[in-house]
Amino acid sequence: MNQIMSNTDLLATLVGRETAKLLAAKPLAELFGFTRPRQPQLCESVAPYTVHPALAAAKELFVRCIQERMQEEDLCFSSPETTKTFLCSKIGHLEHESFWCLWLDSQNRLIEAGELFRGTVNQASVYPREVVKKALAVNAAAVIFAHNHPSGSLEPSRADEVMTNTLKSALALVDVRVLDHFVVAGTQATSFAATGRL
Repeated sequence: MNQIMSNTDLLATLVGRETAKLLAAKPLAELFGFTRPRQPQLCESVAPYTVHPALAAAKELFVRCIQERMQEEDLCFSSPETTKTFLCSKIGHLEHESFWCLWLDSQNRLIEAGELFRGTVNQASVYPREVVKKALAVNAAAVIFAHNHPSGSLEPSRADEVMTNTLKSALALVDVRVLDHFVVAGTQATSFAATGRL
């Protein structure tokens, strides 16, 4: 049934008919907070748009669903698209750089995922010692790195590549494998492994 309902009809089940009519003109990625608004205002007569609480709750449930699947069904490594979707939903919309680690066990199942370092609009300082400490603390056997580019660029910088190699060397000393590093921008992501950078 949902496939034949309009965006307005579906939104109305979450926020009511009148609010849905106002919101339906915006791209869904903006409505749910996956990307930053392209325009600071929804229209001339209203305040700048912020994600409606019901939509924010729906988004958070969706993200938790993905994370649950990654933990229970071993999708973190076997499905790069699932990993990309999860990361884009978490950091693709941020206006500051955020460096995340997805820690995996020896069967490549997710142990823990979260931000390890937070930066400014164009850089985040990453400290190999802290990464190694965290790997040992969660008893990880492997890791997937990710960070976002608020500028919207999906191209890893030379500094990104050097950092990844430095972390890979540091973690190799404690037998933790680096499986991938994703650069996230909005709803898209570039994989180091898929592009031969790892």
